[in-house]
Amino acid sequence: MEFSSLQKARYAYNPKLPAILREKLSAITIRLGGSLEAIDDQGDLQLFFRKNYGKPLAVFRKGPHADPAYVGRKLNVGVVLSGGQAPGGHNVIAGLFDGLKKGNEESQLFGFLGGPAGLIENKYTVLTAETIDQYRNTGGFDIIGSGRTKIETPDQFAASLKTAREHGLDAVVIIGGDDSNTNAALLAEYFVENVCPIQVIGCPKTIDGDLKNEYIETSFGFDTAVKTYSELIGNIERDANSARKYWHFIKLMGRSASHIALECALQTHPNICFISEEVKAERMSLSQIIDLITDVVVKRADKGDNFGVILIPEGLIEFIPEMNKLIEELNDTMGVYGREFAKIDSFIERLYFLNQYLSETSYDLLKNVPVQIAEQLLLDRDPHGNVQVSRIETEKLLITMTEKRLADLKERGVYTGKFATFGHFFGYEGRCAAPSNFDADYCYSLGFTAFMLIANGRTGYLASVRNLSAPAEQWVAGGVPLTAMMNMEQRHGIKKPVIKKALVDLDGAPFKEFAAKRAHWALNTSYLFPGAIQYFGPPEVCDQPTKTLILERPIRT
Repeated sequence: MEFSSLQKARYAYNPKLPAILREKLSAITIRLGGSLEAIDDQGDLQLFFRKNYGKPLAVFRKGPHADPAYVGRKLNVGVVLSGGQAPGGHNVIAGLFDGLKKGNEESQLFGFLGGPAGLIENKYTVLTAETIDQYRNTGGFDIIGSGRTKIETPDQFAASLKTAREHGLDAVVIIGGDDSNTNAALLAEYFVENVCPIQVIGCPKTIDGDLKNEYIETSFGFDTAVKTYSELIGNIERDANSARKYWHFIKLMGRSASHIALECALQTHPNICFISEEVKAERMSLSQIIDLITDVVVKRADKGDNFGVILIPEGLIEFIPEMNKLIEELNDTMGVYGREFAKIDSFIERLYFLNQYLSETSYDLLKNVPVQIAEQLLLDRDPHGNVQVSRIETEKLLITMTEKRLADLKERGVYTGKFATFGHFFGYEGRCAAPSNFDADYCYSLGFTAFMLIANGRTGYLASVRNLSAPAEQWVAGGVPLTAMMNMEQRHGIKKPVIKKALVDLDGAPFKEFAAKRAHWALNTSYLFPGAIQYFGPPEVCDQPTKTLILERPIRT
């Protein structure tokens, strides 16, 4: 493998740790708070997690270790990367590895290959210092690979336990998002039920930013991803302001929540940014969305500004009430009549087939959206039976419908401007970027914290590092019980425990900041150009967290 100059320099970067984690292990104690209840459905979850429900919040403080027997013991730990990639995953593993070696040089870290399937199928590699050193501060998950297999059947749980016992594992660390860490909670429960002392610890990952709560201030990877996307958006804004003749419609990652779009808007000041949660709350129709875009385009054209930038969350289409109804009806129909539907090749014949099962309103909507979008709505469903929104070109839907509306206005003499467009989708560009200094530090701290939770006999916890708006030395390391973040949700007709996704809070400081300024941004060219991620320089430049985090968690003096 060849390495760029930046990559070589990043290998030498020393991630910052909270001051408490730099102490000798014998001088760190764990403080436990009161029992934490789940976010919702407490009774159901208590029955579901009979062994691990109601555990206390854990925080590491200076003091003698609570159980000296744990200090310095040799540990065998397995690690799994689960789900989509997020910048900083390699540093979580590096922090975990360094913690294990600090505790006892003979401790071993087993990397299970290809995600949870590696644990089920006993495919692994023993990670060494030589291997770890090749991946420090780098993007991607290629050190051991990732996967989306879920450990959910009795056979899969049994196979995971067999693998863990074969290698004499003391613990398994699962690095993943809300679904992956729900899986971690179930695995922890299974091990305890089977009288097996193997601990399970999770680490919070997702670039979408929707794995957060009172105790998890942000998921790792979000910082780097939004800075990567914001650089690209800023570049496009500068080009738009230079050429002065194109409207750019930019779709961004974020199916379930609009945290990425909101943060990128705060960093770049686009003319329009849609927040899916607001669209749902205001029950904005597709027509109203087109009205909003058209109004801004016309008003800017009146000023001679026939250009602009619009940000669109990936999941927007599912938050528009009539589109959501259509998608739900299509998902239900596909779930029942999928095999019959798959045999039909002609789009017209597919429409005719669906006319039997869709409501009149939904069928009319399907007929009237652009054919290309209608065809995308009818593509194969994901393993959960849901439409694959990343494959629906929402940006092109909005472009096509805006073009039609503007053509009508032009015929009536209301609009005399020009409307040339480009569509973009920024997704994979942000998932494997070299982590920002914040993510490099945060991830390393999460990995080290996971080790500390293991070294203190905890299981069923998610590694937690808080006070993230402050300098890293002031961060607070600890753990939050996985069950405390859960509720029960309907999945395939069955109620299941799930870590609750955090949506954009329309009463929160980040959204209020955006809402207060968007009217000005719409008509005035107020673009910000954040530039590339800064890896070197003064802390106020290269160590800053996202604007979302600063607004949500202001440092209190």
